[in-house]
Amino acid sequence: MDKFLAVIKKLLTLFVKLFTGVCYLVLLFFFVQVFCYTSFRIPSESMDPVLVNGDYILVNKMIKGARLFDVFAAVEGKDVDIYRIPGFGDFKRNDVLVFNFPYPENRWDSISMDVMRYYVKRCIALPGDTLEIRGGRYKVRGCGERLGNQDERYIEKLEHAEQYGIAVDAFPYDEQQGWTVCEFGPLAIPEKGRKVVMNRTNFFLYRQLIDWEQKKKLSLKDGRILLGDSAITQYRFEKDYYFVAGDNMANSQDSRYWGMLPEEYIVGKVVRIWYSEDKFTEKPRWDRIMKKIK
Repeated sequence: MDKFLAVIKKLLTLFVKLFTGVCYLVLLFFFVQVFCYTSFRIPSESMDPVLVNGDYILVNKMIKGARLFDVFAAVEGKDVDIYRIPGFGDFKRNDVLVFNFPYPENRWDSISMDVMRYYVKRCIALPGDTLEIRGGRYKVRGCGERLGNQDERYIEKLEHAEQYGIAVDAFPYDEQQGWTVCEFGPLAIPEKGRKVVMNRTNFFLYRQLIDWEQKKKLSLKDGRILLGDSAITQYRFEKDYYFVAGDNMANSQDSRYWGMLPEEYIVGKVVRIWYSEDKFTEKPRWDRIMKKIK
């Protein structure tokens, strides 16, 4: 009987140790997932050839810092306050970023975080940059580095965009400005604390951002800019914003079409493809596994 009890005691001790170990592993996984790294599957070709359908990516949250917000309220579609834990750096031009899509489905006239929709695009312009697109190529004033993919085959197709099914009309869809994906800007990307004069041009460029920041409607009436019921002549931004675009420029829904991305909607930077499988055969693509993203 004593031997039997001793065996039971050893088994219980072993079970407690195993259970404790599993709990620690679960807590460690939760901590890493929330504060350090997370993973997503690429479902489309908008970032081809760098990222293709079937790639599983590792996303670093620690550069700018992990976000904290009420997930349950966000799932219900409510506005939530988003806080960031201090990070170790800043996002840079040409970083590949994962973010929550900033506009409600089928609507680009107001900003609202869709916590269930994640996009992955390349950062083209940072807060404070002035961006232009000339001949389909991205240019940031004072920046000499090559920005985005700038696929020459895409550039050539722009001359016959309709023939290739490329949507030419671009943000902010104002006939007077007439911006297209070929000729766009200059567009000043807002940064926190930056002031802009409120005229007709800036009304169309920044109305969604100002509506979102102030929770009031920005309107243009009789040549005056109204925020709610009050006329304004200038505005100081309270948030940072980015301009992002897909590498597959002919097949990407990005800032060229819907505008600027609030910084707090960004999850993090893509650093590696940790696994990849062919979307048709479901077989591993060994040449892509653990590939570093540049």
